[in-house]
Amino acid sequence: MDSTLKKSEHVFLEGPHGRTKEILFALKVFIEFIKGFRKFHFLGPCITVFGSARFNNMHPYYKVAEEIGGQLSELGFTVMTGGGPGIMEAANRGAKKAGGVSAGCNIVLPSEQIPNIYLDYWVNINYFFVRKVLLTKYSYAFVVMPGGYGTLDEFFESITLIQTGKMKKFPVVLFGKQFHNGLYEYLESLIKEGTIGAEDIKLFLFTDDINEAIEHIRSHTYERVNMHPWHKPRWWLGERFVRKKSDAKY
Repeated sequence: MDSTLKKSEHVFLEGPHGRTKEILFALKVFIEFIKGFRKFHFLGPCITVFGSARFNNMHPYYKVAEEIGGQLSELGFTVMTGGGPGIMEAANRGAKKAGGVSAGCNIVLPSEQIPNIYLDYWVNINYFFVRKVLLTKYSYAFVVMPGGYGTLDEFFESITLIQTGKMKKFPVVLFGKQFHNGLYEYLESLIKEGTIGAEDIKLFLFTDDINEAIEHIRSHTYERVNMHPWHKPRWWLGERFVRKKSDAKY
């Protein structure tokens, strides 16, 4: 990450500043959004896979994510991830191997997270909140694989948006029963405490079964995708449709 950019983020989060600085920061955010909109507008329906960047290609969950990416691609969806290594790379890799479209919304970090090599379309984003909006905006379902703070942040943001009615009830899959067992038990304790309702834990599918996850997504996305008014590209803006599998099933 550019040191000047990193410093500007720190300064912005320290409280109010001069009007000029605030407006300039808002313009930078606006440009980030436009960059994402331009890149992803014609991807067609996407499904976002969240997960750890720290699992290598020998990890069991890497293999699972690769299989899920391939099966989502076979359904005809563009597979979108955070664009980095680990689970993200695995899902993008599975989509590519299946002949589908693979996209990523990569975050620029001090450690220089590099977009993985299995991406057809990607954009580098400097601000986490812009990245999360883009990953949500184009997706009709979310698969949450094992991960750390970032993955949990994305999981809770998705189900919070659904719970509060800010987003339609798109399918969310929390994959990995053994890995997420403690998290699930904690959510059950929230029901007992009355901080969430019993119906709120049904906002996502908790499973270890790839086929169950894929069928859950397929059965809850078909109608919505076909009702969506897809826009036509404008040649004079340099726009074009993204290639899709000819046998798309959505």
